[in-house]
Amino acid sequence: MLRAGHGIALATLCLLVVGVIFVNSASLSVHGSGTTTLHGLLTSRATIFAVLAALCLAAGALVPVDRLANLRGALNPVPWILGISVLGILLTHVPGVGKEVNGAHRWIALGPITFQGSELAKWGLPFAMAWWCCRNSTRAREFWRGFAFPLAVASAICVGIAIEDLGTAVLIMAVALIMMVAAGCRVWHVAMLAPVGIVGFVALIVASPYRVNRILAYLDPYQDPQGIGYHVIQSMGAIGGGGLAGRGLGNSIQKFGYLPEGTTDFIYAIICEETGLLGAAGVIALYVLLLWCGWMVVGATRRDVSPDGMRAETPALTPFSQLLGLGILATIGLQALINIAVVTALAPTKGIALPLVSRGGTGWMLTCLALGLLIAMDRRAASAAVAERAPEGVPAPQG
Repeated sequence: MLRAGHGIALATLCLLVVGVIFVNSASLSVHGSGTTTLHGLLTSRATIFAVLAALCLAAGALVPVDRLANLRGALNPVPWILGISVLGILLTHVPGVGKEVNGAHRWIALGPITFQGSELAKWGLPFAMAWWCCRNSTRAREFWRGFAFPLAVASAICVGIAIEDLGTAVLIMAVALIMMVAAGCRVWHVAMLAPVGIVGFVALIVASPYRVNRILAYLDPYQDPQGIGYHVIQSMGAIGGGGLAGRGLGNSIQKFGYLPEGTTDFIYAIICEETGLLGAAGVIALYVLLLWCGWMVVGATRRDVSPDGMRAETPALTPFSQLLGLGILATIGLQALINIAVVTALAPTKGIALPLVSRGGTGWMLTCLALGLLIAMDRRAASAAVAERAPEGVPAPQG
């Protein structure tokens, strides 16, 4: 019987295939770089990372997620995750380790492996937030211990990230707030601190001239078409050039030196140009399938029968698994939404990747590992349901 976990795996693998195809396609240039052969596609760096990401998906599906909530002492994950997140931010500024790309210090280079330091916080903080909220569930509605303290910790890390990567910092903070409200924090606590967050957000924009230029380009890209508006105009040109059915796979014009970041942040524009509205809608449909199946896992219920014969529906997952699953879905959903909004000029330009599609090996692997945890939750819930229906003394099948 097909389960929601199977839908997650299918959508994830399909997005990885889309990523491999279009990363290789967008890598073609007038200088002859990139690959145009099947052998080159199968042995490309993107394909290798996609295979590793698929293995991470399988590994994540085997993790006993509920046991992670009971870790204490030296195995307490929160200090480790926070420490690694801070270390990832600091290493981006260490000579010989940090790597500057397009004027931003966001990258860490460890030999042949290069990744953004903020990726560690992006996937680590939802786990830490789920663990903290479940361990302190009785304080969830208190302002200082239940809301202000964990938010202050998350904010401190996000401020460190925002100096170089405002988009990822906003994403992480939005996910943290969603998880805290879901855990029982009062909505008016969030609303009360919203003005402070807005002022800080505006200050970070005003303090950086290039961020101000991005706002101006969003408002009117044709005011400076060869300057600050160039990126937006070229992205819209790629999308408009695709029409309904696209120019054909590999036939993008904008990727030949016109559209910057065509393999990373603006790969969706190349997809639109080569496959048209139909292909672009297909990619969005895959994200909708992924998020819907994930929501089916997080919101799954089971029917319990009380001693007096009354039936009631209860969550199939533990609170920790539900919160962690919600954090994973919110991270992927918001990231995809921000990227597509930026590429289609519905939001100011921001360097944030399209999950599982934009070029990025370690990003693919961490995302798949997180999605694998959702599959593990689905397997655990299905096994528990089978065990409840099994006759007494008959062991239930696993997974």
